[in-house]
Amino acid sequence: MKHLLSLEKLPLADLEKILRDAVIFKRERARLDRRPLANQTWALMFSKSSTRTRVSFETGIRELGGQVMFLSANDMQLGRGEPIKDTARVLGRMIHGAVIRTFAQGEVEEFAEFSGIPTINALTDDEHPCQILADIFTFKELRGPISGKVVTFVGDGACNVPRSWIWAAAKLGFELRIAAPKKFQPPAEVLERAGLRSDGAASPGALAKILCTDDVEKAARGADVLYTDVWVSMGLEAEAAARLRALRGYQINSKLVKLAKADALVMHCLPAYRGKEIDEETFEANARTIFTQAENRLHVQKAVLSWAVA
Repeated sequence: MKHLLSLEKLPLADLEKILRDAVIFKRERARLDRRPLANQTWALMFSKSSTRTRVSFETGIRELGGQVMFLSANDMQLGRGEPIKDTARVLGRMIHGAVIRTFAQGEVEEFAEFSGIPTINALTDDEHPCQILADIFTFKELRGPISGKVVTFVGDGACNVPRSWIWAAAKLGFELRIAAPKKFQPPAEVLERAGLRSDGAASPGALAKILCTDDVEKAARGADVLYTDVWVSMGLEAEAAARLRALRGYQINSKLVKLAKADALVMHCLPAYRGKEIDEETFEANARTIFTQAENRLHVQKAVLSWAVA
């Protein structure tokens, strides 16, 4: 039984296989004979709204021969307080796999434990593994191997996207720089689990070099990737005003891009709020990369689904 619950727990060999298979799924999308989900029904259980994640998974499941049903919190007894383990044990007897987008990481892990079916984390407050797999695939497609490169994340460094970047760096051996105010940097225990000692040095044998700094220009200098995400994640709308004030200086713009390498990729996992985490000019100048990144969610997630049932 295979689950994709987090990049932290995904074995390196499986991560690499997913990335290799995604190349084939993208190149051979027109093939109609690759149907590992034939005669299967998968559920998309989303407590958080979505555009790219929902469309890419629904399309991917259908292209792999499966049927898909979409269940929001209002469609299930979960919305009225049924324990996740009870929902899991019911659905596990009826469907063949589940893709879950919710708030608590524990809900995805509990569903996987009790359902007995392949379970995929489509986003929680702790991790966004499918997004970062697609991001790495995009980098490899456009620039080659990511090992030894420098990825700079600018903005809210404590949210799910940079956390998943941390686990990717720990496994794949690239340098990750997180530029954020002290309050918005990743928790120390996450960094320690990734192999970074409390004094900021790498633990013996650790692959990753991870730098957390409030100096955004230092973080951007010589980077191969400049990456950002929204400043106000879903569920944090009450903090919007305070977050906008605190993160105002952590924007990807033309000044910051000039500090990175000449061929650096500017990436955004979308949706983008122009004038906040990235300015309009920089977004449009890098739109081709950003929307290739979005498209690649489909191809990588097909690779994930195929891996999960193999």
